[in-house]
Amino acid sequence: MSANDSLPDDVETLKAMLIAAQAACLEAQAKARNAEAEALARALLIEQMKFTIAKLRHERFGQSSERGAVLEQLELRLADMEEDASEAEAAAQMAAEAAAREKIEVQAFHRRKPARRPLPEHLPRKRIVYPGPSSCPCCGGVLHKLGEDVTETLELIPRQWKVIQHVREKFSCRSCEKITQPPAPSHPIARGRGGPGLLAHLLFAKYGLHLPLHRQSNVYAREGIDLDVSTLADWVGACAATLMPLVETIRAHVFAAERIHADDTTVPVLAKGKTRTGRLWTYVRDDQPFGGSDPPAAAFFYSPDRAGEHPEQHLASYAGLMQADAYAGFNRLYEANRKPGPIVEAACWAHARRKFFDLARLNKAPIAIEAVERIDALFAIEREINGAAPQERVRVRNERSRPLVGALEAWLRERRAKLSGKSETAKAIDYNLKRWAAFTRFLDDGRLCMSNNAAERAVRCIAVGRKNWTFAGSDEGGRRAAAIYTLIESAKLNDIDPQAWLADVLARLPDHPAKRIADLLPWNWRAQNLAAKAA
Repeated sequence: MSANDSLPDDVETLKAMLIAAQAACLEAQAKARNAEAEALARALLIEQMKFTIAKLRHERFGQSSERGAVLEQLELRLADMEEDASEAEAAAQMAAEAAAREKIEVQAFHRRKPARRPLPEHLPRKRIVYPGPSSCPCCGGVLHKLGEDVTETLELIPRQWKVIQHVREKFSCRSCEKITQPPAPSHPIARGRGGPGLLAHLLFAKYGLHLPLHRQSNVYAREGIDLDVSTLADWVGACAATLMPLVETIRAHVFAAERIHADDTTVPVLAKGKTRTGRLWTYVRDDQPFGGSDPPAAAFFYSPDRAGEHPEQHLASYAGLMQADAYAGFNRLYEANRKPGPIVEAACWAHARRKFFDLARLNKAPIAIEAVERIDALFAIEREINGAAPQERVRVRNERSRPLVGALEAWLRERRAKLSGKSETAKAIDYNLKRWAAFTRFLDDGRLCMSNNAAERAVRCIAVGRKNWTFAGSDEGGRRAAAIYTLIESAKLNDIDPQAWLADVLARLPDHPAKRIADLLPWNWRAQNLAAKAA
């Protein structure tokens, strides 16, 4: 029986069937067009979002939190949009397949596929060869291999736990009956059962990935390893004590610099029945903007409050240039009769710009908008001379930046004279004019930057961690956090993997000569590894 035999002979019935089929086809085509239009709009919005994110990433100067918050939200939104696009594409594809089964042609929308980068070459490869037929499926003839098509997928193998047995065999002498045995190997923690790799992972997960110990304990339990939070806490404390010589060496390196960046941020500290606000301070050495060859590093300190005595204690041995915000607690450091010498203040233009930026963004204030544009012109010059020698930076600044700074000062004073002292714009202008000498100091010293962004980037890890671990358990916990942050952030500044470095250092430190502690510093460790790989 043919398909035509199943059709009714009645003309009216045939017309009704044809009209219904046409209506179904038109409806399916309309749905397809709507899906295509929505997907096209979504793809366009995704491309715009990617452009905005790329633009923000290329901006090296400016207020960090203002860019960071926007960038973080854009990236989260972009991930959601791409997930929505993929889901819509899959739904359209399934609808097209269903329509095809009903013999209704619907053209599915094909979203432009992103260019795929090749998978990393250094990863091991496992070949899974699918066996072909032993003979030709058409004629039964003998087959000869012409080639092969290889499709690669990236797979994750769960980490492995293992117990390392340190075996020390005993030997006895048949002549004198003396028993001989190799000495016990050193361990990162005395009488501790955690290996250096596990301890490094524990430290980096807590302070680098912001995972509290109870979360780590839960993860280990799901993997079949029972490690109580109290055990993990003991290991963290013992590691901090073991690594303290390295922390002190990094701090000494930071304060031997000609110029440092300084900043601080809050950290909630658990107290009796409540939390109180402590502070984590950072001092960053980074000579790369003026072509310096000394390695960068960051030193962190903890204090229970923000009293000025704490930075005075931290900087007791330092004299030189310091880029910082307008914190009043630093004022005694800038006194001319200070011992061992005065610290020269260099104000942060990013802070100055931030006050105008907020007014421009919220109130659309014309003066604030123009102030931001004028400051951005100075930052554009700084981007061009980043990494140049101090003399070259001063030359360019005298030639191009100094006229702009002079015009900005005159313009600010002119606008300030016409404003009420209670206006927010006037307050923003006063913030700059009262510290004009500190703001313009970068024009005469090529070692200075326009902003304090190096320190603000260093404390960003603490701000992220606050969302997870909520508070430090005590003042001692805050000091321990400062020590580990010193290690992790200094490793990151020198472009090395903090976890790999900590694992190697913890394994070597117990038997390492104290006089050669500098060999384990991140930049020296990196140089040794590169030399070993090249050999």
